[in-house]
Amino acid sequence: MDKKRVLITGAAGFLGSHLCDRFMKEGFYVIGMDNLITGNLKNIEHLFADKDFEFHHHDVSNFVHVSGDLDYILHFASPASPIDYLKIPIQTLKVGSLGTHNLLGLAKAKKARMLIASTSEVYGDPMVHPQTEAYYGNVNPIGPRGVYDEAKRFQEAMTMAYHTYHGLETRIVRIFNTYGPRMRLNDGRVLPAFIGQALRGEDLTVFGDGSQTRSFCYVDDLIDGIYRLLFSDYAYPVNIGNPDEITIGEFAEEIIKLTGTDQKVIYQPLPKDDPMQRKPDITKAQEILGWEPKVDRAEGLKITYDYFKTLTEEELFTKEHNTFDGYIKK
Repeated sequence: MDKKRVLITGAAGFLGSHLCDRFMKEGFYVIGMDNLITGNLKNIEHLFADKDFEFHHHDVSNFVHVSGDLDYILHFASPASPIDYLKIPIQTLKVGSLGTHNLLGLAKAKKARMLIASTSEVYGDPMVHPQTEAYYGNVNPIGPRGVYDEAKRFQEAMTMAYHTYHGLETRIVRIFNTYGPRMRLNDGRVLPAFIGQALRGEDLTVFGDGSQTRSFCYVDDLIDGIYRLLFSDYAYPVNIGNPDEITIGEFAEEIIKLTGTDQKVIYQPLPKDDPMQRKPDITKAQEILGWEPKVDRAEGLKITYDYFKTLTEEELFTKEHNTFDGYIKK
């Protein structure tokens, strides 16, 4: 039998590469696509020799063509951390808007089911806690984080419009804080930032007073939730994340204990519009998908720390992503 064919955008990124692995394991023919602004071919180079994998170096903000049949599209192309979307704001908006439109058009032409990667950032700095899918959010559209938040909110609206108007099969996952191997050490998110500082012997930087909360989901759990959602019959947004909430101050102490370092914690002003609370209500995921996270934070952090310890000295001290420069002024 012919294998089902799936297109995964953002394939060389953190989540995209893990999705490629999962779909290869499940017996699909996988087409990876990435423009490598923030992705890294190192994340998927182990797949290149496989006859059931192909890679396209392409920016989905431009017209997207894939030859042959296509059964599924997973749109995970996007800068996804503060340092990224503050440096390349226009590209962040374009991949969420133009990129989504291009891929929805491709899905319509191929009669493919499409799943988009939305985010807990659609809730902004939430005034409802924990966040349910019914909450519309508290977002500043013109603030520094607005380019990411609004790109994802538009992405959801466009996807639902294709679902209701064209009858396209669509799925929407709202992803909460996720961690694991293949995260970029210099991407500005709290977990790699803390571990990178510990490995370099630097003090750990906490923004604000450390009382803000996050809920961290291990990547394997997240990928399983996404996989289940794709093959469900549910077209509306579903939160996927771990509801085990922790303050950033407590998390810094966990990292110090994990790494066995004796660094101090230093405090810096909280960035504008940085959310004070982040915790998913996963009732829908439990009821509709039969999903909930299985990997506890201690186990997941150990695996992630072991991965970061394998990085080269050059990777450990790299401050800038190597392809940012060509895009910042475009």
